[in-house]
Amino acid sequence: MVDRFQPPGFESRSVNTSLGTMVYYTASGGESDAAPPLVFLHSVGGGSSAYEWSKVYPAFAGRYRVLAPDLVGWGQSAHPVRDYQVADYHQMLGELLAAATATPAVVVASSLTAGMVIRLAIEQPTWFRALLLVCPTGFGDFGLDYQRGLAAQLARVPGLDRLLYAVGAANAEAVRNFMAQFLFARRDRISEEMVQAYLASALQPNAEYAALASLRGDLCFDLARYVGQLTVPTAVFWGEEARFTPCETGRRLATLNPQAVKSFEAIAETGVWPHLELPAVMIGLLERSLRQLLADPR
Repeated sequence: MVDRFQPPGFESRSVNTSLGTMVYYTASGGESDAAPPLVFLHSVGGGSSAYEWSKVYPAFAGRYRVLAPDLVGWGQSAHPVRDYQVADYHQMLGELLAAATATPAVVVASSLTAGMVIRLAIEQPTWFRALLLVCPTGFGDFGLDYQRGLAAQLARVPGLDRLLYAVGAANAEAVRNFMAQFLFARRDRISEEMVQAYLASALQPNAEYAALASLRGDLCFDLARYVGQLTVPTAVFWGEEARFTPCETGRRLATLNPQAVKSFEAIAETGVWPHLELPAVMIGLLERSLRQLLADPR
C-alpha cells in the first residue's frame, strides 16, 4: 500500500470528485481549518504519488494546513479507465481546492503538474494565494514537439503501450534506472524506499492509463504561450542538472513574466526532483519563498 510510505503523523482522507475519489494526506488529529492551506502536488509519470513530497511537507505542518493528494489516476486515488487530458487535471484540482480548502491556497507543484497549475491559475486566479513550482513545463515549451519523439510514438501503438509500461515502470529495476538516468543528478541518493514507493503506485490496478497519457504526450502543451498571462505571485526552482527540461529553458520561461515570477532559484547538483534528492535544501528554499511571496501584495 502506498500509504505506508507516508511520514509519521499524517493520515489519509479523501474527497469525492467527478472523476472519482481523491485521497490526500494531512496531519493527524486535524490542524485548524483556519490555518493557511498549503497543497503539495506530485508530477505525473509512472508510479507518481504524494510520496514525491513526503520528505518535505512534514516541515510545514506546524503552521499550515498541509494537503498532499494522490491525484486521480495515481497512488491510492481512483484509477478510472479514460484518456486523460489537461482539462481532467484542472477539473480534479478545482474540486479538491473547493472541497478541502476554505481560502485561497498556496500550491507547491512539480514538472508537468506545475505547468498545468499555471494554466489553472490563469483561469482561476482567486483560487491561489501563491505558487511555488519546481521545473514547471508543458513538455512542448518554445515549440518543442514531444509527441514526435520515439517514446511518444511507441506509446501510441496498441499492445506495445502496455508492454512499455510493464517493462519501463512496473518493475523495481526499471524504476531505479529511470530515476538514475532522468530524474536524479546522483544515483547514490536513490533509496530503496523511493523505488518501492514508486513501484507500489505503478502496480495499482489501471495505473497505466494515467501514465500512458503522459507518455503519449496527451497532456503536453507549450507553456511559453501561457506564462505571460499569470498574475499569481510565483517562485520557480530548477535543478541545475535536470535532463527532461534544462535549466536554460526554465530561465527563459521565467523571463517571460517577471511581474508574476518573483524569483528563480537554480539548485546545484540536483535533477528534476530536488525535493527528493536534497529535501533539507528544498525545505529551506520553500521557507524563504513563502516569507517573500506571502508578504508581497497582489
